[in-house]
Amino acid sequence: MKLYNYVNRVVLLTALSVVTLLSCKKDEENPVTVPAVDVTTTALGKVLTGEGGRTLYFFAPDVAGDANCSGACKDNWPIFYQENPTLGTGLKAADFATITRADGNKQTTFKGWPLYYFKNDAKAGDVAGENVGNVWMVAKPNYTVLLASRQLVGSDGKSYTFDTKEGTGNSIFLTDSLGRTLYAFSFDKNKTNKYTKADFSNDGIWPIFQTSSILGEVPSALNKTDFATITVFGKTQLTYKGWPLYYFGSDAGQRGSTKGVSFPKPGVWPVVNATSVDAPN
Repeated sequence: MKLYNYVNRVVLLTALSVVTLLSCKKDEENPVTVPAVDVTTTALGKVLTGEGGRTLYFFAPDVAGDANCSGACKDNWPIFYQENPTLGTGLKAADFATITRADGNKQTTFKGWPLYYFKNDAKAGDVAGENVGNVWMVAKPNYTVLLASRQLVGSDGKSYTFDTKEGTGNSIFLTDSLGRTLYAFSFDKNKTNKYTKADFSNDGIWPIFQTSSILGEVPSALNKTDFATITVFGKTQLTYKGWPLYYFGSDAGQRGSTKGVSFPKPGVWPVVNATSVDAPN
């Protein structure tokens, strides 16, 4: 009986060893790949994350696609770089690219926005960098609008401030998710487009900002309830604080271009942000 039990134990241990070896071999042949960029649910919703689940951020002055965080800024906001990063579910390789910064270092971008970490995020999923200085935003995969910060330069080549006066200094303003500037028409009324013609013959000059009826994410510095949509001759246009939003055709889709602030004269087509007044009824 003892011999029988001993033989059974040997057979069982041998079988377990074989299973373990086969399992290890299978794992070696099919290693689990941890994405270099993933989407993680945080207190601010779903955000892009990098190594160790650390949150990634956008910097409003980078709207043109260049990296403007350097020196001491870069100490607080380390750059994120991964050549051809492995991606989590739902992320598209076409949205990622690599730029070479002015300091010669490479940096990964998402939809043209350079990506950074925040040094004060202590653990995975922390979002302490959100809205720091009113210019840092957690990187989300599905923004409808974002915030830019840069000098406004009109089509006349002159520099302007947010209140449409000539002057220097960065202004904060709304863009779409790809960094293209959004404008309001000063003669529009609350949720009423007074510019676009029924045949859209003037849409090439000031194209309406078409969007889905379902609003995506907006930076936390903005109130999501300030956004709505209207129907303009069968097309859906986004509004902000009642102002229908437009692109300027002469910006030619260029990220961060603000030529419209002086066309046909300053004040007719201003940029907008959280300080803008509500559109009149």
